[in-house]
Amino acid sequence: MTRSKLLSGCILGLVCFASGVLVAQGGRHPNLRAAQDLINQAYDRITAAQQANEWDMGGHAAKAKDLLEQAKREIRLAAEAANRR
Repeated sequence: MTRSKLLSGCILGLVCFASGVLVAQGGRHPNLRAAQDLINQAYDRITAAQQANEWDMGGHAAKAKDLLEQAKREIRLAAEAANRR
């Protein structure tokens, strides 16, 4: 993969992520915004725990992070559904 394609893919991924976060963080959905903030905090704490334990947590920390990412997607979808109403 060329460097420019990789960079373009990274930028596109970041834009998609940011747009999802912005949907839920708007003033229209303060509870969803608070939920996303807590998910971000949990994700950061898990990462810190992984680093402190040299990433050896039997795959459970990684699974928890995957589930937090899924929760963030669901919150974005909830905000989008509410915006359509």
